[in-house]
Amino acid sequence: MGRLLDTDITALLTAGHAEPSPLLAEMAAHGEDRSFPTVGPDVGRFLRVLATLSDAERVFEFGSGFGYSAAWMLPVLPADGELVLTDHDSDRLADARSFLDRADADATAVFEAGDALDTVTDYEGPFDVVFIDHDKARYPAAFEHAVDVLAPGGLIVADNVMAGPVTAPAVTDAVRDGGGAADDATAGVAAYVRRVRDASGFETALVPLGEGIAVSAATDDTEPPSEPTDG
Repeated sequence: MGRLLDTDITALLTAGHAEPSPLLAEMAAHGEDRSFPTVGPDVGRFLRVLATLSDAERVFEFGSGFGYSAAWMLPVLPADGELVLTDHDSDRLADARSFLDRADADATAVFEAGDALDTVTDYEGPFDVVFIDHDKARYPAAFEHAVDVLAPGGLIVADNVMAGPVTAPAVTDAVRDGGGAADDATAGVAAYVRRVRDASGFETALVPLGEGIAVSAATDDTEPPSEPTDG
């Protein structure tokens, strides 16, 4: 995981936060053993706080891996809540199901194997939180789909906007230049940052936790999605 904060700040975050649950610690070790990246405990905790502050009932994830970020958010959703996990790898989703079956949570986790950009079109809003953490080149497309299903006042959060498969200097240059990135991941993240920066109906903050997240909050100017219908 790319380090954005110096060791003193990292030490304070570790000391000032409660220990992750045994399940989350087990999931972190699972990722390390397989060299599979997770958002880490600092971003995970921040996602939980965002879901709590927004009184989230429904969450959609573009890219869930084996469920680490979902395991942070699921426990704070209500009993009639729903968290939709997506991943193109069905084996990873099977691992996610195995982990989340042991989570201290009452909300429902739904597991969708396949392309998240296709899966989201099978769902009607509103979703209170949408988390984007899949193929970086496809971040801009994910944002457009997220807007379509987002609740009024909802949050769209994107991971890896400063580090991971990208670097902050490369993203900065691409954001300033309006294109010309050396790789697809950087081009996708830069296009996403420009999009949320300029999007009407949203207020966005870039937060240097983990590998960098972009948090975009819908304002009153954002057109709400249609309410889900029975049938």
